[in-house]
Amino acid sequence: MSDYQEGKSRWWGWGDFDQDFDLNERARLAPYLKKNIGVDILSGKMRFAAPTLDDIELPEPRLDAEILRQLEGMLGKDNVCQDKFNRVSHSTGKSYRDLLRNRLRRIDNPVDVVVWPHEEEDIVKLLALAEEKQIAIVPFGGGSSVVGGVEPRGTDAYDGVITIDLGRMNQLLQLDATSHTATIQAGAQGPYLEEMLNEKGFTLGHFPESWRHSCLGGWLASRAAGRQSTGYGKIEEMVISVKAITPTGRIVTRKVPASAAGPKLMDILVGSEGTLGIITEATMKVRPLPDVFDYSGLLFKSFGAGISCVREVMQGEVRPTAIRVSDEAETGLAQAWRLTSGKHLKHKAEDIALSLLEKRGYSFNQGAFMVLGVEGGKAEVAERKKKLLKICRKLGGFYLGAGAGMQWYEGRYDNAYLRDQLINYGIMVDTLETATTWDNYLHLYGAVQKAMQGSIESSGVKGIVACHLSHAYPYGASLYYTFLAGMAAKDEEGQWAALKKAASDAIIAAGGTITHHHGLGYEHAPWLPDEVGREGLRALRALKQTLDPHGIMNPGKILLD
Repeated sequence: MSDYQEGKSRWWGWGDFDQDFDLNERARLAPYLKKNIGVDILSGKMRFAAPTLDDIELPEPRLDAEILRQLEGMLGKDNVCQDKFNRVSHSTGKSYRDLLRNRLRRIDNPVDVVVWPHEEEDIVKLLALAEEKQIAIVPFGGGSSVVGGVEPRGTDAYDGVITIDLGRMNQLLQLDATSHTATIQAGAQGPYLEEMLNEKGFTLGHFPESWRHSCLGGWLASRAAGRQSTGYGKIEEMVISVKAITPTGRIVTRKVPASAAGPKLMDILVGSEGTLGIITEATMKVRPLPDVFDYSGLLFKSFGAGISCVREVMQGEVRPTAIRVSDEAETGLAQAWRLTSGKHLKHKAEDIALSLLEKRGYSFNQGAFMVLGVEGGKAEVAERKKKLLKICRKLGGFYLGAGAGMQWYEGRYDNAYLRDQLINYGIMVDTLETATTWDNYLHLYGAVQKAMQGSIESSGVKGIVACHLSHAYPYGASLYYTFLAGMAAKDEEGQWAALKKAASDAIIAAGGTITHHHGLGYEHAPWLPDEVGREGLRALRALKQTLDPHGIMNPGKILLD
């Protein structure tokens, strides 16, 4: 089932109603934010209150009664919904723009009806009907897109919009313990997928920040990366074959470990973001479930020193499962939102230890924090960790122990909840990401940071631009930025859009990719021509015309036109 059930998930924000980021447990955060961005979250003054469904005005659905009867005849009445909750919750994703508009009581592009297929033949019929009636189709997995991937934009020329929620196509169809592969339906969300695999002694190893609220089909459609991608690979490195339904027919790629039979059709579908068809199932590489999950923390004197260490590690013989290093700004930010509730003596001891560290030149206010993760069998983990720590210490890393690493590991899905609360207090907070090769890494890092900081200052507010390296390769790595600033007094959306454009322009100018793992949607699509060139764009348009000749599949995304 989809997580989008009334009363369970925040349609206007992140995650479940029964979970929050408790600001009272982080006493350092409020003073830090007041000093660095000029917003006092202890004042009690809220910029926004959470909206209710009654606050939202929606136009009447455009689809007529005859279309609804046909849909109900195909799928059954329980699988066709036009109620307000489902229309609202399926009309936006989880970008800053989405969350801001929700608080402004705006749903700019509502869907007309949400449907839940149970099998591939349902989707075949739905696409045939949509082509015949010129209805736009928006595929929907977990709804966690931060680039506008599920918003039905550019649909005025269509007679309506159907969102196809894959949440009821979520089963593990086959586990091949001999080949270490699993065939899984595309609607399987992260926790349920792992539960099914873990019961059989395996794991996919894909754990993005959105893991609790995203699904296999969405990961494949956007070329997602999990927190442990350094060890397990990005999602496109995990997939062996896919099945997809396009408006012109089925595509089924062969279940083989490798092939030289021309360009890989699978690579066309993986990353297509629902613009060519709908991925219905995939055969994935799986790994035996690790016995040990060992995560440690280290502190470097600078971000540059941490980057050099990651490069040497990745170009060596022993690889970690996860390695990430935060720059000075993000290290300070993480220290500000560190838990202060709990045992007083424990926190006092931590503060004394940090003071002693500073005397040795290692500071959480001016240094770079690293998380080093190793998963596997007990003996294997111990040996790999020993070799990795030797490299880290040689290059200036101070070992903080398992406590610091495990604190990050255990709270790695929680930070998204903080964003909702900060937005309510009038703080613009968002993330963006890119990647480049090692020789260009610091140049790109500085250029994007400068562009973002300049955009914040030009809007007349104070802000923080922080960054970390989190997905590493022998030849380069990603950069993942977090920015916080006071919201503009007016045109909050325009303030954010200007910053996003400044950062994106800087990424392209400085030799990065417009997206390493968030996808294009419509937010990043304007920079696709710079990424692939004129001839590349022509080739992509030809693919679209071949597989979706009437342009019904997720219009307004990737190619825009």
